[in-house]
Amino acid sequence: QVQLVESGGGSVQAGGSLRLSCAASGYTYSSYCMGWFRQAPGKEREGVAAIYTGGGSTYYADSVKGRFTISQDNAKNTLYLQMNSLKPEDPALYYCAAAVSGEVARPLVKYEYNYWGQGTQVTVSS
Repeated sequence: QVQLVESGGGSVQAGGSLRLSCAASGYTYSSYCMGWFRQAPGKEREGVAAIYTGGGSTYYADSVKGRFTISQDNAKNTLYLQMNSLKPEDPALYYCAAAVSGEVARPLVKYEYNYWGQGTQVTVSS
């Protein structure tokens, strides 16, 4: 049974930083694609960053390039999202997602992913 558990959300002032973590279990972590998504109230869930866990290729939404970094610790089956220079438009519920059923053609598209965590809230105050 695949399980994804996020942590690390919280409240920070604009310009500040947070690091999100996602602990994965129940599948072979290093064989697939994992991503971070976010959803603000009244908006669609959008892809923020993704990584192919085997090869390490990374992908970012334009809105976070240069500010967010996705990384992983394969030994710990853990995915991270380092968020720097947080802006007032970044607050949302951030989700970790795993694609475990084949090749992912669009790593920032939510429909490519099979499993989701429960989300962790990020709040940014100005």
